[in-house]
Amino acid sequence: MRNSARKQLHNRSIQSRLRKIEKSVRQAAGDGKKADSAKALQVALSAVDKAVKSGVITRATANRKKSRLTLAVNRVK
Repeated sequence: MRNSARKQLHNRSIQSRLRKIEKSVRQAAGDGKKADSAKALQVALSAVDKAVKSGVITRATANRKKSRLTLAVNRVK
């Protein structure tokens, strides 16, 4: 039980970090800051890949998140 509780805490912290990073990308894209959103996108893509590597999210979920974030950044003029 202790092991599963420890892993749950670890996974929850990674998921929380992903949500914060995703929010920062969308915030920068919504504000129309192309450079800031592109920089935040790189951080987000790396974080998503690391979450897949540690087994927190599945590859399909990661691909969907990366695609949607990239589209949001590319819409910025």
